[in-house]
Amino acid sequence: MPEIPDARTELDRLVAVTALLRAPGGCPWDAEQTHASLVQYLTEETHELIDAIEAGSREELIEELGDVLYQVVFHADIAAHTPGESFTIQDVAAHMTAKMVGRHPHVFGDLDLSTAGDVENAWDSFKAVEKPERTSVLDGVPLGMPALALADKLLGKAAKLGVAPAAAPVVAPVPATEDELGAELLALVAGARARGLDAERALRTALRTLRADITAAEAPAADTAEAAARDDAEAPARAE
Repeated sequence: MPEIPDARTELDRLVAVTALLRAPGGCPWDAEQTHASLVQYLTEETHELIDAIEAGSREELIEELGDVLYQVVFHADIAAHTPGESFTIQDVAAHMTAKMVGRHPHVFGDLDLSTAGDVENAWDSFKAVEKPERTSVLDGVPLGMPALALADKLLGKAAKLGVAPAAAPVVAPVPATEDELGAELLALVAGARARGLDAERALRTALRTLRADITAAEAPAADTAEAAARDDAEAPARAE
């Protein structure tokens, strides 16, 4: 029987225990798992963590954070033993450290951003430097998000382009608190259900329209940038 390894930190011990569980002589179930097979557990653990953040105790928060952390460690161990991947939790941590340093030039560089609002306004430019291959504000927005969360995300992207969603009749003032908003949303879903309507599908349908509107708003800017690049390339030939 393998012994629980000694380690410099508890995080190192968790990494070592995970490796033992997946090694020959360890747990057969753990050894058979793949990135894809673990997705359902990552989703479940993430939602349990959200519950702990919103309504749990200190002990519940520690437990659920640990469950999510274990998913990360598990995936890293799978990768460490998968040909073509061959990265470890240390590589994951190194990548994240580099990303955070790069996205905080106001902390690790000379850029002056004094408020949280300043940081939010500059955030897209930080990411653009890191991911130059992204050409749309929609790139990197996961469509598998819950519809309400996706709606909030897309509305933020749309606002930066001056795109407004199709207006709906206003039947009541906007709620002043999240409690009031929650009650109104629940009542709206209940009313939709009573009429045989699928609120989730209806919102996703509206979001597809909003995505199309965002893409259409980006098109003129992309055409302008392409024309400018073409002019720059042709300028030397004209000068000759």
